[in-house]
Amino acid sequence: MAELLFPLIGGIGLFLIGMMLLSEGLIAFGGEVMKRALARFTGAPTMAFVSGTLATVIVQSSTATTVTLIGFVSAGLISFSQAIGVLIGASLGNTATGWIVATLGLKVNLGFYTLPLVGIGALMKMLARGKPAQLGVAIAGFGMLFVGLDTLQQGMRGLSSVIDLASLPAGGYGALLITMLAGFVLTVLLQSSTAAIATTLTALHTQAINFDQAAALVVGAAIGTTITGALVTVGGTIHAKRTALAYLLFNLVSGLLAIALLPLFLWIIDWLVQHAGMDAGATSLAAFHTLFIGVGVLLFLPFITPFARLVERLLPQRVVSETQMLDDSMLGIPSVALEASQRALEQIGTRLLSVYREMLSGKISEGDVLSLEQARGSLDEAYAFVSRISVEAGDTAGTAQRIAQLHAIDHLLRFRTRLTDLRHAHVDLTEPCYDWALENSRQILELACEGILRHELARHLPQIELNATTLTTLSRQVRHQVLDHTTTSATAQVLARTDTFRWLDRTSQHIWRICHYLAQGRNGGHLHPEAEELPHPPGAA
Repeated sequence: MAELLFPLIGGIGLFLIGMMLLSEGLIAFGGEVMKRALARFTGAPTMAFVSGTLATVIVQSSTATTVTLIGFVSAGLISFSQAIGVLIGASLGNTATGWIVATLGLKVNLGFYTLPLVGIGALMKMLARGKPAQLGVAIAGFGMLFVGLDTLQQGMRGLSSVIDLASLPAGGYGALLITMLAGFVLTVLLQSSTAAIATTLTALHTQAINFDQAAALVVGAAIGTTITGALVTVGGTIHAKRTALAYLLFNLVSGLLAIALLPLFLWIIDWLVQHAGMDAGATSLAAFHTLFIGVGVLLFLPFITPFARLVERLLPQRVVSETQMLDDSMLGIPSVALEASQRALEQIGTRLLSVYREMLSGKISEGDVLSLEQARGSLDEAYAFVSRISVEAGDTAGTAQRIAQLHAIDHLLRFRTRLTDLRHAHVDLTEPCYDWALENSRQILELACEGILRHELARHLPQIELNATTLTTLSRQVRHQVLDHTTTSATAQVLARTDTFRWLDRTSQHIWRICHYLAQGRNGGHLHPEAEELPHPPGAA
């Protein structure tokens, strides 16, 4: 029995390893280009669908496309409706591997001829660096994929001579549903619909099962592949969970529709075999897979917006926070993770500046107090997230952006502490002596808020720096003048006022530094030409 099972299990394992290496190598070699294209060409639903299809065909992994997509949605780079278009395209693109296996892997003994590719790819990985090494991983994976497929065929032929796989339920929708469930379980166990479909294609090619059973197994595999994406979202953001649910619903509806209309699909396949010259067997099964996913595309694509609203109702967003977009699944895509953390920090900064505006007006509500408390938790979460972003060596822009964000978090924390201190000090800012300082502070505040809102902080930095420096200079002069004319009886009151001037001065300095580092983070570590001439902000006072 071992002589039968070992080649079968080993063939599946080699095929899985080949797929993983091929996908990882392709993503590492050209993944950034794919990601930029995916983010750029996802405007209309049709364009998003095409982008998802091509991206999945290129990287040979719908899971990779899905995980990348979750990062894009969480970071706010694309809308949820656009994400659904990409997901639908990923499902269709996932059928491409079945065609490769059916037309090449099963008809030509490529395992022997691709063995040298395994060796060449391994040598490239060991001896080369950078992109050539990553390409070597993809080449080795491609070769191992077909070696595993040959081994799988041998094991399947031996197994079919001992175990009658055709004894799987046949005839009637109940039997089809049971067989579909078997395909679902197989995909969940292998964590790869491609491996499950390749196993099914091989079983059909060796006549271990009939076409109806193979079709039901493929439907189950198509539904099972959504589980991998769902597992990624465990503990993830609401955006990640919605993306996984949309992917599951699309494949589930398409799969159940394929089972319900199986006689019609089989009639179409038979017609193609008889009149279009299509080979019966594995190629026809690959065509069936593409056909029923294509029907799902035609069913969902015109109604992407209502479908998106349905998913949002099924998974409502109950808690709104600035860090809700920081999903750990994005950490594998540093550029997307940095964009998400940048947006989170800008939102936290806007919240704190809003509280500051209320304080300058001489009033603060319970909601403002709650905002200060929530901002501390959000900043801690943002710091933990940014600290885990691993920027690739040589990515100077990404490294500079990450460092700028860490500096921004530092000054946001200090800014929040100063706001908390003022709340507890109960200072009366309506006194006339503070008018000039308050006017200057309000100008800094409005420039900062407008710059964050319009993503124009770099343009406003020169004026913010000028106002902050002016406030510092005048604050020192006023403090000295007040202290020089202080009487013994008014010492406590005078010290309170000088402390308030010092507080306004240092708060404005923190706002300037926050704006400086947020501007660097927004511009990939570089500032607007006008702002480049500014001195680097000194350490916090």
